[in-house]
Formats: sequence, structure tokens, C-alpha cells
Amino acid sequence: MEMGELVNRYADWGDWARERVPDLRNPGVIARVILVVNLLMAAAAALDPGRYADALLELALVTEPTLLIGLLLCHLAFPALRRMPYPFALVVVLAAIAMIAALVATHVGGGVVTLRLEPWRAALLAALVALIAAEYLRLRGRAFSPAISEARLHFLQARIRPHFLFNSLNAVLSLIRSDPARAEQVLEDLADLFRMLLADNAQLVPMAREVELVREYLRIESLRLGDRLHCEIHLDPAAEHALVPPLLLQPVAENAVYHGIEPWIEPGDVSIDITVSGQRVLVVVSNSWRPGANVRPGNGMAMGNIRERLALHFDAHASLHHGVVGERYEVRVDLPLQRPGAGQMPVAT
Repeated sequence: MEMGELVNRYADWGDWARERVPDLRNPGVIARVILVVNLLMAAAAALDPGRYADALLELALVTEPTLLIGLLLCHLAFPALRRMPYPFALVVVLAAIAMIAALVATHVGGGVVTLRLEPWRAALLAALVALIAAEYLRLRGRAFSPAISEARLHFLQARIRPHFLFNSLNAVLSLIRSDPARAEQVLEDLADLFRMLLADNAQLVPMAREVELVREYLRIESLRLGDRLHCEIHLDPAAEHALVPPLLLQPVAENAVYHGIEPWIEPGDVSIDITVSGQRVLVVVSNSWRPGANVRPGNGMAMGNIRERLALHFDAHASLHHGVVGERYEVRVDLPLQRPGAGQMPVAT
């Protein structure tokens, strides 16, 4: 790449200034920082192949304490850093890392071992490594932006099931003359569902909205299945304003109905339990399960889709597990508790 192209690439300082500090409390982000820093340290030691082991030890004695202290300070200062403009926050972090490295190098070189790395060189090297790690996280965040759109397209393909749409419309047609008010309610529920399908999947939504949406969906399914479907939803009041990816619950509830209720003549039930424990939100969706029965085959698209969106929004800070537990099939989603105005970010970087 020529110098002119490089300058042009980074000339738009307005876009750079609009960047946001990555989630420095996210385990995935922390793991990437540790990996990048240690790889750079190993590469720097390799520049002196004649004394690679000694050079690596000297660098590690400065790098590892600086890294751990820096991550701890970033964790504590994250809310304040998130409120700062990105360039200013970056300067603050780089200055703090440089000072920590200088202090560590002074202490180590003054009494622990003899270092060839002077404190001022350690400070410059630490600031450079921190800058490289920050740029890596920033570029990774940008690289994930197209993935949001792609995941949204996959989501639309996965969620618009023709059988559900046609069955719901047929149910509406059967009610238009006998119960017009109920038919109108079903159409309104369908409109809300498809409005959410077409919404911006990059923005988090309140859990209460998700619960209302899944209630609308289950009302439509109850119209089709009648007494065969029993539903129970428990929402912890502390979780009502928790921010979650849109359409987190509806695809799971649809899977529960499709695999656990619809194939059988006997009645079944779907249970949704949403609770808050500390700074975590736990969502458990379970349905009736008949051991040994031939169930409808699935392609895992819904679960894979939800897992992908959780990773886009929360990185390694959220998890999804599903399987048979006792006499029920259970889906468990564990994600961080975020509320509006708490410095949340649409996508983890």
C-alpha cells in the first residue's frame, strides 16, 4: 500500500472520532487483548534470536504485570471511558499504560533482575503495543458490521416459516364472519411480529417488549391448536427493562410449539421463565417432551441463529444451551444484564 493510500484511508478523522470504546469488561475482548499482547511480546523477543529466552523473560517481567494492571484499571474505569470521545479515551489509556510500564520496569530493573529495557523504552513499547491492540479491536468491530446485516438476512430466512404464516391467515379467514374482533386482533399480532422481523437487528430492545411479542405469537398459535397448547410466562420485574437482542424469545417459543406441541394429539405446555441473578439475566424456555417418540427433524437453524446474534451483541459474555432435562426439552440463555442508558453497545467488538 502506497503512503498516499494509507493517508487517505485514515484521513476521515470524523469517522474515527465517532468510534466507541470496546466493551473492556467482556471476557472475549479481554481474551483477545491478552492474546494480541503476548503474541507481540513473543515477536519482539524473536528480534534478538541469540538470546531469545532471556529477552522473552525480560519482556514478560514488564509486559505481564503491565497488562494485568492495565486491564484491571480499564475494567474499573470502563463507564467513564465509554462516555469519552474515542480519541480522548484512547490517549488516556495509552498514557496510563505507558506510566504503568515505566513504573514496573523501574521496580523490576531496580531489584528483581537486571534489565536491558530502560523505563522510558518500556513506556514507549507498552504504548505502542496498546495502540496496536486498540486498533485491532477497532478494525475487528468494523469488520463485524457487515456480519450484522448478514445475520439479519439469515434471521429473516430462518424465521419466516410459510406454514406458520399460511396457517395464521387461514385461521383469520375462518374468523372474519364468526368473530371479526378476534380476527382483527390476530392480524394486529401478525403485523407486530413481522414489524419486528424487519426491524434493525443491531439494536437491543427491552425484555418486556420481547415478552409481549412472544405473547402475541402464542395467542396466534393458541387459535390454531386450541386446548392442545398451554402457556405459562414468568417475567422477573427486575428483567423488564433488560436489553436483549430482538426476537430472542419468539424463535425459541416457535421451536417449542413446532417440535413439542404441534405433532401430538395430547395437550402439551410451553413455559418461559425469565429471572435476574446479580448482573446476569437467565431465560429458560421449556416444553413437553415425550421420550422415545419420533419427533420432527430439525436443522438447528433457530438455535444457531440465536447463538450467532448473542455472539455479535455480547461476544463471549452470553451463552445458549439446549437439550432434554428430565421430561422436558429446555433452552437456557444466559446473558449480561444491561439497562437503557448504562453505556451498552449494540455490538461487542
